[in-house]
This record gives sequence, C-alpha cells and structure tokens, in this order.
Amino acid sequence: MDFVRAYHPPTLLLVCQALNVIRYMMYRMRNKKSTYSNSHMQEEKKDNTENISNDYTENIVNEAEQPVKEDTENTVMNSEASLSTLSEQSQITDLTNLEIKDIEGIGPTTAKKLREAGIFSVMDLAVAGVEDLAVDINASKDSAASFIMAAQKLLRESDVLNKEFITADTALKKRRSLLRCSTGSSMLDDLFLGGIETQAVTELYGEFGSGKSQICHTMCITAGQPTELGGLNSGVIYIDTEGTFRPERLEQISSNRNIDPVQALQNVAVCKVYNSAHLELIVKNLGKYIDDYKAKLVIVDSIISLHRAEFSGRGTLADRQQRLNSIMHKLLRISEIYNIAIIVTNQVQSTPDTFFGDPTKPTGGNVIGHASTYRVYLRKSGENRIAKMIDSPYHPYSEVRFTVNEKGADNLDEGKKSKK
Repeated sequence: MDFVRAYHPPTLLLVCQALNVIRYMMYRMRNKKSTYSNSHMQEEKKDNTENISNDYTENIVNEAEQPVKEDTENTVMNSEASLSTLSEQSQITDLTNLEIKDIEGIGPTTAKKLREAGIFSVMDLAVAGVEDLAVDINASKDSAASFIMAAQKLLRESDVLNKEFITADTALKKRRSLLRCSTGSSMLDDLFLGGIETQAVTELYGEFGSGKSQICHTMCITAGQPTELGGLNSGVIYIDTEGTFRPERLEQISSNRNIDPVQALQNVAVCKVYNSAHLELIVKNLGKYIDDYKAKLVIVDSIISLHRAEFSGRGTLADRQQRLNSIMHKLLRISEIYNIAIIVTNQVQSTPDTFFGDPTKPTGGNVIGHASTYRVYLRKSGENRIAKMIDSPYHPYSEVRFTVNEKGADNLDEGKKSKK
C-alpha cells in the first residue's frame, strides 16, 4: 500500500474506490440477511399469534354457545310445558266474555229479555234455573230449558264444562288440577285433605261459638295469598246474613299473620243481606259479582238464618225448603262452572227426643244436607274446637282439634288427629 501511495497515485485512487465498493456490498449483504431473519421470525410469530388467537376465539365461541344452547332448550321445554296452561287461561278469559247472541237459537228479542232478567253472559244462562228463567223471560219451561242446554253445550264445546261422558282417568286429572284454599290451620287442612277445594259447596254447621264465622274470617285472609302459600290469589265475596262480619277481626288476623291489612281488607267484598228475598236476588246475580271482584271464594254466613226467621210454622215449611233448595243448587252450579270454592255456614237445632248420642242436628233438613258437597260439624271443647267430617264423597270420617286465637283458626300444639 505504501508502495502504491508513493509511486502510482492514480492506481491508489482506484484501489480505494474498489475497497469502498466491496465494504458497501458486504454491508448490504449483512443487513439483508439480518432483515430477512427478523422478518421471517416476525412472520412466524405472527402466524403463531394468529393461530393462538383463532384457537382462543373458537374456544370462547364454543363455551358461549353451549349455555346459550342449553338455555334455549330449557326455554323451549318450559314453553311447551306452560303452553297448555297459558292456552287454557286465555281460553277461559275469552269464554267469560261470550255474549248471549253467540248461543244457537237465541235471537235479538230473546237476548233483550235475558238482559232485562239480569242474564248478561253465557255463564249466567248456564247456571240459571228452568222455572225462574221461564218466569223472567215469559216463556214456556221447554223453551227455557232449551236455552239453558244450548248455553251449556257451548261451554262444553269450549272445554269449560266436562263433556257428557268422560273416562275416569280424565276426571282424575281434572280433580288433581283443582285449587285448594287453606283454612289457616294445618290440622283443618288435613281434615279436608289439603284445604277447601273449588267446584264444591262446603257446609260448616254447629252451635253458636263453635268457630264457624272465625274460620270464614280467617279464610278471607288466606284466600288472597298466592297459590304456593295455600291461597287462591283472588278476591273474596262475603255474604253476611247474621250481622257477624267484623272488618276489625280481619285486620287483627292479617296483622298477626304478617300480611298487609290494607291490601287484605281491599280484597274482600262484603254484602249485608236483610231478608230472604234479598239473599235469593244476590245468589241469582252472583255470577256478575264474581266477575266484578275476581273472586274465587264465596262465603254465605249463614245460609238459613233469614229463611228460618221469616218462614215460621209447619204451614210454610214446604215453601221455605223449596226456596232453600233453589239457592243451594244455584250455588252448586256456580261453583262448578266458575271453578270457585263456596262455603256456607248453617245453624243447628236440638232434638229433645234423642236419649243417646248428640241431640244437635243441622237445620235445613235433607235439602241442605244433599246439596252440600262436604259437611263438617263444629263443636266446642273447653277453650278449643273440634271439627268432624260428617259427609263427604271421599274424605275419611275423622275429626281434628283446633283453636281460635288472634290469628283466627289456628293449630293446637298438642292437637292430634284421631280417626274413627
């Protein structure tokens, strides 16, 4: 190099330029290799990241779809399970709004007469009596009977009423779907095998102070409770013929049962009846009041006190019994068609010629006895009460002990059920 610098300057310049070119080329090659390696590593890293991201996303989607799928299946199953119930409820709601003109064979003139007689719906006509209807619309008994049968036929076609003939297993399914209302005492509920049931008339009879009105007052509170708590989740109609209804008692019972007293009292519609004709009129138009107050429980306390006072002597006995018979059968038809529970209280009378056994007998004779679905005898036992099943299509003939306190009808701590 020193030789070239000393003796040949142009050659020195060329050599230096060549060396610079070589260095530059080597530098480019090193950078290119480094850049290629880095980019390759970055691409591999990017691919790995994308794969991991895709796997994670797929896992998240799968995990998210699984509960959604399960929830969807559960929703479908629940919807299918409740579909029949919803359709039945909507169907019943629609049927209560049916008009008289929808019945076959009833024209505008007859419909007007029926409305003037206080019959506004198909349900009202279906529970009407033949003789009373014939008088109200000024028609023959055959015509009145045909109108009633046409109304009942429409309800049967709409599955509100049972068909003329059904199998026993279908009847059992319908029986198991009935609602039951608690009496406030689990011992009394056991006597009724779960509580006072709908589509039936339950008669409570006994002497004064035996607990008839106290059970009725208690059930005014329990009927307004949800069905899962032993209630009917509905309103109550209380028909008072003896002047024994006390709203203060309802307030006391609801307060001691931790129930809102204001709401409980608003849930009860009270009707004070002053004579037997008034009672017959109320029972005749009872279907309208049931719709107005959304009632599932109707209480008549008591059923015979007014007739017993107004129809005195043996000469009026036949007329009194016929009127009572009409009322009781009207209540029985209403309980079945409107699917409600009806409780009637009855007074007692003594039979002095009874030397053995209990001389206390219910009033009303066989008319009330045959028309009542269930008949329960109440009597005092010191400070406590005893309820005994006297007549029932399937309940066992047994008796239970209960008490009456600030909660209304309540259990005894030592109360035990004894079968006889």
